[in-house]
Amino acid sequence: MTQEIDQRRRRFLGAAALGLAAGQLGIQIPAFAQQAPQAPRPAVAVPVGRAAFPRLKHVQAGVLNVAYVEDGPADGKPVLLFHGWPYDIHAFVDVAPILAAAGYRVIIPSLRGYGATRFLSADTPRNGQQAALAVDAIALMDALGIQKALVAGFDWGARTACILAALWPERCKALVSVSGYLIGSQEANRAPLPPKAELLWWYQFYFATERGAQGYAKNTRDFVRLIWELASPKWKFDDATFDRSATALDNPDHVAISIHNYRWRLGLAQGESKYDELEAKLAAFPNIGIPSITMEGDANGAPYPQPSTYARKFTGRHEHRDLTGGIGHNLPQEAPREFAQAVLDVDRF
Repeated sequence: MTQEIDQRRRRFLGAAALGLAAGQLGIQIPAFAQQAPQAPRPAVAVPVGRAAFPRLKHVQAGVLNVAYVEDGPADGKPVLLFHGWPYDIHAFVDVAPILAAAGYRVIIPSLRGYGATRFLSADTPRNGQQAALAVDAIALMDALGIQKALVAGFDWGARTACILAALWPERCKALVSVSGYLIGSQEANRAPLPPKAELLWWYQFYFATERGAQGYAKNTRDFVRLIWELASPKWKFDDATFDRSATALDNPDHVAISIHNYRWRLGLAQGESKYDELEAKLAAFPNIGIPSITMEGDANGAPYPQPSTYARKFTGRHEHRDLTGGIGHNLPQEAPREFAQAVLDVDRF
């Protein structure tokens, strides 16, 4: 397997010369998790630091023309990997070859508002509510002819994966979710948090103002770099790594989607009525009954729930893994071996 991964790495490095960078960004701000003893796992080889993905593909799915990366055999077991804010598809640049070498068909889409993904109509609301992103994922599966897949992600992507697992369990083989159960509701978000917890969400309150919307539009890359640094304080990423992902921010809908997402959470912006039924189901915080692994890094500087608060939401086989070594919010990119191993392991549950 190691030889095959190395071959994929050389091929992808060559593709980097094509300048094909696209993606998306996402962060959520989890809290620091307590470390729990963990049984040793088999080591997984991975070529860390790959320059770029192979050529992007495009497919019309729902209201979007979705840009995505596909790796691995076309007849392999599908795995959908979802990024968050403010990151992009390159969060999985070192995860994909591990899974592809193991025989999986890896699909990594740029979310609405990221990279080369575009709305089909100028009249479609630039809506960032949680149900809209989940419906995007189902539409992508339908467009690609994928009936059932493993789903995994972090930040906004983990929320999307959790929603798929909760509301469409027949479409999901298993789940890997960084920071655990992230399904939310506007009603629950009305309750104030303790002052220190509110402080962690400073950017959400900034985005609630017109000054914040204008500031994010004017200083998008500087703002996102600050979020990366705060959310992963021990991750020493270089300029090239950041710039590769930051191209995803040039999407013309990125700012509108980001601002709407955080305003919608606080009830400051309306969603679309066609998602009302789904949001009502999500507001009841449905259980997740499919096999699941949740993960957390020991240096996550963003807000996140403690595993003990959501463990009962997983009614199927569930395992939580705490990672040490200064792993922050962007866990798949900071710990690609461990993230890929979780996907491989949950498929065997």
